[in-house]
Amino acid sequence: MWAMGLASGYPAGAKLTARLRQEQKLTRIEAERLVSFTNSSNPLFIFGAIAVGFFHDATLGLLLALSHYLGNIIVGLCMRFHGVNDEERQSLDSSTRSWKSALTLLHEERLRDGRPIGKLLGDAVQSSIRTLLMIGGFIILFSVLNSILSLIGITAMIAAIFSIILSIFQIPNTLSYPLISGLFEITLGAKLASETDATLFQQVIVTSFFLAFSGFSVQAQVASILAETDIRFKPFFIARFFHGVFAALFACLLWTPIYRNQTSSNEQSSVLAVFMSEHSAPWFSIMWNWLVQYGFIMTFFMLVLYLILLLKRVDQHI
Repeated sequence: MWAMGLASGYPAGAKLTARLRQEQKLTRIEAERLVSFTNSSNPLFIFGAIAVGFFHDATLGLLLALSHYLGNIIVGLCMRFHGVNDEERQSLDSSTRSWKSALTLLHEERLRDGRPIGKLLGDAVQSSIRTLLMIGGFIILFSVLNSILSLIGITAMIAAIFSIILSIFQIPNTLSYPLISGLFEITLGAKLASETDATLFQQVIVTSFFLAFSGFSVQAQVASILAETDIRFKPFFIARFFHGVFAALFACLLWTPIYRNQTSSNEQSSVLAVFMSEHSAPWFSIMWNWLVQYGFIMTFFMLVLYLILLLKRVDQHI
């Protein structure tokens, strides 16, 4: 579940958790714990949109991603203590788990569902389209709301309060407005933060905070999904605040060992790349460019082929 939420991004973790709760495969407490740390940003958004798109520095994506996911893991460990005294809490199953038993359960669930493969694909596409429309609608809604608050002067009043808080951490006042915008919508906040005259270190700390906080736009998406179940939104909101604090702290701690060292190694790699382009054979350059462009497609199809062969092998043993 955590891997699916990490790979797919917002709000996949919440949607999958709500589905498991609707199928009575999780208790309410277990679902509240799960949704609190499985709903995170995906690497493509962190590296592509924020690091490269706004800050024009691919190396920065490694720092943001590590801070984001390490903070997410800490939140998951902290949520272990959520609802420990609740009577709904189930006892842990001490039976041995294996890949074979997991695939067997997957096969049994598919048979129990009863829908043919065409129906499954159609339902999956329809559900994905509805989710995409919901995500786009909330992004537009909160972007417009942020613009309205800015026009009527409320954002400036809130920014004055945030400036006092930021000054305690020696962060300039110019980042107060991007921070407020990021609390509403992540993309808008990251764009504004990258355009301020603050240092890159200060921009990264603020960006890491509201990236982990997820913004009210993402939280509204999660709230609309959780409204279909009895999962409470309050634990998720509290977890998002602590995720933001942990992510900002990790960004501060990892700035020198991760970003500075990675920047130095990239400079050495660029020198090596220039040397190889000048002295290597033409076929090597063509092969290298082909692998960079189509390598991920080959990897994807190899994984699909592996899963198909693995499922066939499981069917033969059942």
